[in-house]
Formats: sequence, C-alpha cells, structure tokens
Amino acid sequence: MTVYGIPNCNSVKKAVDWLNNAAIPFDFHNYKKQGITAAKLNGWCKQVGWEKLLNKKGTTWRKLSPEQQEGITNQKAAVQMMQENPSIIKRPVVEYEGKLMVGYDEFRYEQELKQG
Repeated sequence: MTVYGIPNCNSVKKAVDWLNNAAIPFDFHNYKKQGITAAKLNGWCKQVGWEKLLNKKGTTWRKLSPEQQEGITNQKAAVQMMQENPSIIKRPVVEYEGKLMVGYDEFRYEQELKQG
C-alpha cells in the first residue's frame, strides 16, 4: 500500500493516523520531494477520472489565473497541471491491491482497509 500526498496536509495526516492506529503498513510518497510521473497520473485518471483527482476546492486551484483554470478541459491538460503543481492533486491518494482511493473517508477506510 502506498499513500501519496503532502505531509503537512490535514487530510493526509488523518489518513496516516488512521492507518497507523489500525496497524496497517504503508509506504508514503511525498509529492513535494519525490514528484509524480505523467504515467502514474494517467493511470490514476483511467481508474477514477481526472476530474476526481484535480482538487478545484483548494488554495492551489484558487491561485491559478482564470485563463489557467479555463484551460484545464481534458486529461492531458489536467495531468500537466498536476505534474507542475502536485499540491493541486486531491489528497491523499491511496493505492492498494490494484485499487485507488482519493481523499480521506474514514467510513470507506473502515470498509475497505480494515484487516482481520
């Protein structure tokens, strides 16, 4: 299992705390330090859609110019923006058993990740 995100993000902190409390081992991928490949983002887009990955509610999105925002109309443009600004990716992204969860949802974590 890999958790993708930014360490100081509140949603990422909640997810990491939940996983630690449930004693579920995971690797952490820090976008800020490790970046993210277009191939990984395109793979995620195939699973959940670029619209779900692109966080339009966050500060990073609001800091974009209206022209930049209006220019993101397809997966290619979204992936390019997410690579340039990994803070715009909805967090956390959790990869497990070939599946993907985007965002922190305690109920879904309980349902899908709880072991035993």
